[in-house]
Amino acid sequence: MTEAAALPGQPRGGVLSGPATTRTVNVLAPNPSAMTLDGTNTWIVAEPDSDLAVVVDPGPLDDAHLRNVVDTAERMGKRVALTLLTHGHPDHAEGAARFAELTRTHVRALDPALRLGDEGLGAGDVITTGGLEMWVMPTPGHTADSLCFHLPADRAVLTGDTVLGRGTTVVAHPDGRLGDYLDSLRRLRSLAVDDGVHTVLPGHGPVLDDAQGAIEFYLAHRAHRLAQVETAVENGFTTAADVVGRVYADVDRSLWPAAELSVRAQLEYLSEHGLI
Repeated sequence: MTEAAALPGQPRGGVLSGPATTRTVNVLAPNPSAMTLDGTNTWIVAEPDSDLAVVVDPGPLDDAHLRNVVDTAERMGKRVALTLLTHGHPDHAEGAARFAELTRTHVRALDPALRLGDEGLGAGDVITTGGLEMWVMPTPGHTADSLCFHLPADRAVLTGDTVLGRGTTVVAHPDGRLGDYLDSLRRLRSLAVDDGVHTVLPGHGPVLDDAQGAIEFYLAHRAHRLAQVETAVENGFTTAADVVGRVYADVDRSLWPAAELSVRAQLEYLSEHGLI
């Protein structure tokens, strides 16, 4: 067993950019950081025999990256015909308006403020551009407007920041809510168990080849952190900052501001359920 295969979700090693499944190619944005991991994954999705492609999450406002996405699609013999957003955080969506200019496409998103064109995205919508069948799944929690896209033909799901290729996701309180996030993870687990999805195409980090394993890890991790936060409160650590110092002591301090958002979401969840 390789080291990668032993990790939650069985992340793929090697170069992140390039083909991931029969219908998907990743173009990695040059915006690595502690929060974005290797950078934002911009996904080109297309049927092999079609000359039309859909792009999911153009990424940051970086003209060289946006042009690289267009050029990559053209080298594949595809024309970008539609742009989709998993959510509105700048590392995924800031470049969308400029990308729409370059490709002359509409931008579809759950949040009306992010759309360019008349059509949004909602539960049960199916993207059919160029013969694709890609189902829209609302998965709030990381943010209120978070979406995933189920690609049945590849037994894959594009998860944005709901499930990452490495590490775990911030519940970006107050927009993100822990109860919503847990429900979204359970919905994704059902997709893996009942619909045979095995590949996670995340917004950051490597592709995961064990969707169910990754999601089970996420659910277990959330339960563990929630128990730690509850214990910290019982021991007198009542502010979010104090809880972070107690529960996330082994985490790089540069990530503590993000951890505090998740802790605020956890404290809200525990309070709503009468546990603190």
